[in-house]
Amino acid sequence: MAIMLLYPTQQPEDGLTSIDLAIVCVLIIVALPIAALVSMRLSRRILQPLESLALSARRITAGDLTARALVGERTLGETAALIDDFNTMAQRLQDMAADMALWNATIAHELRTPLTILKGRLQGMIDGVFVPDEAALRALVLQVDGLARLVEDLRTVTLADSGHLDLRLASIRLAREIEQMAELMAHDLRASGFHLELDLADLVVEADATRIRQALLALVTNARRYAIRGAITITLASRDETVVLGVADEGPGLSPRMAPGIFDPFVRGVPARVGEPGGNGLGLSVVRAIMEAHGGRVNYRTAPGGGALFEMIFVKARRSPMSHDG
Repeated sequence: MAIMLLYPTQQPEDGLTSIDLAIVCVLIIVALPIAALVSMRLSRRILQPLESLALSARRITAGDLTARALVGERTLGETAALIDDFNTMAQRLQDMAADMALWNATIAHELRTPLTILKGRLQGMIDGVFVPDEAALRALVLQVDGLARLVEDLRTVTLADSGHLDLRLASIRLAREIEQMAELMAHDLRASGFHLELDLADLVVEADATRIRQALLALVTNARRYAIRGAITITLASRDETVVLGVADEGPGLSPRMAPGIFDPFVRGVPARVGEPGGNGLGLSVVRAIMEAHGGRVNYRTAPGGGALFEMIFVKARRSPMSHDG
């Protein structure tokens, strides 16, 4: 007891005094409104663009593909990037819907012409206007054949775009396939004023022989319809790590304006020559679809003689090819 009276306990110097407490309270009172104000402004910068994003998403769900989210002037970078990505997606959806509407309208137009002719001729036969002789029936068969080709071309392009074009791959000697096709096409080509010239290397590719014949026939038919009468040259050669199958005519070729979009569906060049049936605008699209399904590609360029040269480019056959459905 005596020691405590002589040596009283010292108060710790680091303890909070009443003045310190008062200062802390004042700082809290001042900081809280500032923090609340900053939080409100920050939340507004985040929530306003997100609300616009949610509203635009609901409008698109309801069918309004023109809806776009708005980016504020002071929107945070991450939020602005999210809105930009959303608007890009919305624009692609709108473009796809417009392309689909145009595709459907074009298909309807292409189907209406042969169907109208068939209906008119058949009704004329019923009414006695046309005599159902052999010539009339052959004309109807030609219309049916054209309609069947259109349906098959549409099927090929659509399946290829969706990644469901069936291929039966096998190692084939492409020169042999081309020579066999040339024999079958020679008579009709001579009747139209054309002849085939072949320059074929003996090369093997892994491909679906039926689909390749379909593509080659489309290129030769395209030349017969639009090129000047003369030679149609088919070449087969190895180039670097690829095999190139080319079909060239003697002119006039494609205009620079038309060449970039020639493989798009329903794109037509100059009208077919007199006496040649016009195409449906899908032939070259079918060629592109078949080549892309094979992992290759098709190119157009001007031939050395000034005509059109279409090149079907294959990847060289692997060492261990196998047949399968793909």
